[in-house]
Amino acid sequence: MNKKDGNNKREGARPTSARSNSKKPTPGGMPKRAQSPKKETRGKAEQSGAEAPKRAPRPAKSTQNNVSKPLKSDDIRLNKYISNSGVCSRRDADIYIQSGNVKVNNVVITEMGYKVKPGDVVNFDGSVLTPERKEYLVLNKPKNFTTSNEDDADHRNVLELVRGATKANIQPIGRMDKNTTGLLLFTNDTDMVRKFSLPNQKSAKIYQVSLDKNLKFEDLEKISNGVTLDGHKLYVDEISYIENEPKTEIGLKLRTPNVKVVRAIFESFNYDVIKIDRVAFAGLTKKNLPRGNWRFLTEQEIINLKNV
Repeated sequence: MNKKDGNNKREGARPTSARSNSKKPTPGGMPKRAQSPKKETRGKAEQSGAEAPKRAPRPAKSTQNNVSKPLKSDDIRLNKYISNSGVCSRRDADIYIQSGNVKVNNVVITEMGYKVKPGDVVNFDGSVLTPERKEYLVLNKPKNFTTSNEDDADHRNVLELVRGATKANIQPIGRMDKNTTGLLLFTNDTDMVRKFSLPNQKSAKIYQVSLDKNLKFEDLEKISNGVTLDGHKLYVDEISYIENEPKTEIGLKLRTPNVKVVRAIFESFNYDVIKIDRVAFAGLTKKNLPRGNWRFLTEQEIINLKNV
């Protein structure tokens, strides 16, 4: 995820006799110039012990590169360090830094791009930060569990299902009521939580919706052209009947992060929604993930989510 990720050519010896072995024809049939004096001179130089001047050796580039190449550093930008701790996003961290509310080793830091070294103590607005390693996992949520923190004897919180997964302070992305099932993403990455909570989403979600009666074809076409809810126009990416299923089973693809909108769409056409199951979320699917089970995301899946 990283991730998060020269061959030295062997130079052959340069031929020293290339010029002397040339057989270039001389004009007018003139005899070749004698080459023997040069050979004699060179021979005398060798006899006298004098060394011929040598060309200075060319520095080995690969050696220089290996020497000057810095080692991988564990330093981390101050705003990212703060964001990793879960208190705020990088953008908000920049505001705190510029305001002089961040100290590193008891020294106020206002420099953008300042890097924190291993062992540095970062004080954010009066509290010492301990950044967590980013964790990402997905749950196939069953019924009777909700993302709400309200006490209710009729439901339990989804955090119970992922309690043993990690010690990190993870939270679900988006909200689900007790009757909605399917994919639910958890993370302690506050930037990602904020990203997928924005009203204008680029990421698509796919739902399988079970209705109390068959969906009329004319209603299906009306929904496909968009629905007005509470004075706001909601656009639907795709809607269709589920193949080889009754016409009460509908597939719906849209980008809004609010699951309640799915129920509201069909209720506005006088259908009661029996069940909503999220089968895909921003490219993630629940394939090979039984109901009530969770798994950590792969490095590639994390990269894909960040690039959505």
